[in-house]
Amino acid sequence: MTQPQTVPIKIHPRLVSGRFNNARVAMVLLTQLIFFATPWLQWNGRQAVHLNLADHHFLIFGISLWPQDFIYLAALLVVSALGLFLWTAIGGRLWCGYSCPQTVYTQIMIWIERLTLGDHLARRKLDAAPPSAGKYLKKGMSHGLMLVFALWTGLTFVGYFTPIRELAVGRMGPWDLFWTLFYAAFTWLLAGVLREKVCLHMCPYARFQGAMFDEHTLIISYDDKRGEPRGKQQAKAQGDKGCVDCGICVQVCPTGIDIRAGLQYECIGCAACIDACDQVMDKIGAPRGLIRYTSAHALQGKPAPSQSLHRPRLALYSCLLAGIIALSTTALALKKPFKVEVLRDRATLVRATDDGWLENVYNLHLTNTTEQPQRFELNVEGLPGIRLDARDRQIAVPPAGNETIAVRAQVAPEHAGRGAHDIYFVVRSHTRDGATVREKSSFIGE
Repeated sequence: MTQPQTVPIKIHPRLVSGRFNNARVAMVLLTQLIFFATPWLQWNGRQAVHLNLADHHFLIFGISLWPQDFIYLAALLVVSALGLFLWTAIGGRLWCGYSCPQTVYTQIMIWIERLTLGDHLARRKLDAAPPSAGKYLKKGMSHGLMLVFALWTGLTFVGYFTPIRELAVGRMGPWDLFWTLFYAAFTWLLAGVLREKVCLHMCPYARFQGAMFDEHTLIISYDDKRGEPRGKQQAKAQGDKGCVDCGICVQVCPTGIDIRAGLQYECIGCAACIDACDQVMDKIGAPRGLIRYTSAHALQGKPAPSQSLHRPRLALYSCLLAGIIALSTTALALKKPFKVEVLRDRATLVRATDDGWLENVYNLHLTNTTEQPQRFELNVEGLPGIRLDARDRQIAVPPAGNETIAVRAQVAPEHAGRGAHDIYFVVRSHTRDGATVREKSSFIGE
């Protein structure tokens, strides 16, 4: 990997068209459609994706997750990290070039600039112009539109945590307002102002990506054997197959590098230089591919090995991914449709009932993790003749809701001597195929 190059203070990439640009535009539209539309989707009469931090409850398309389900979030983060490692080993920085939020929002901000200020040449000319009211008016209008889009983005982001239909009608608390403005400000700052500087100086992925590359990793490369020496005359001498040194590959690069200098950590794999070079090759009647997606192995002219996808690191990443996904999916599929927590009332250890039995009081917390109401039957076992007060046997819990009730377990004195005795509360759902949870507690005797 070559040393970083000096790039301009403000980069205004030239507009390029081509198949890879079409793919980037499609990814921008797809990711933003998903981001902006998802909070508005309904599932069983409620917001389909609602990350309710206030009540410690996540709803994701009918899947109800509580703090006890944190393991699934941990598994998701591990899967995301391993997936990124695997994809990087195979395809380089395609994530950066097409799907990274920084890339996506930077592209949107550039579209806004192009709409309000003109093409890359007009924007450079405006930057170089002396200070004037007209210059600041144009810049202000451009950044004003960026801020409007950033605010829309911030409001949508908060809509994942506070029902977006409430935000849309102005029912916004102080924290909702704070996080909307905070997220909007950082979207505008990172994508509208800093842009490629985030990729060059702030993103850790750019720094350690090289550790995941090998000679078979797909990267954007310049074929120097075909392209050098550069220039129109040299290209003609090579049968119009070499680099004409037009510099368009540098002009279209969003990070301002020259890919002809070799692999650089600043390259985000967006393939704008490939589209630009292919267009030039088409104009001069030369074959495409002077700049292309390839691997260091193929660029050296070596035949592609049939086992290139069976490299040890790929096998390791794939096995770990498959194992974690399989375990997490199985655990989620077998997850009980409700949760039970039992806390013994410590204010009253043991007391006698009117008929002479010993009684302990417990607080049972039931959580319905489904999107349907459930009715439960409560029982207790573990000591001979142990019973629950008849008033504590039935309880109904609304969809994705929870209830806490006080229950009284009673035992004849001869079956509960001094000290603690293990007992079990058995909770059975009448509405979920008889699903049962058995929760351990203790009974204090005299």
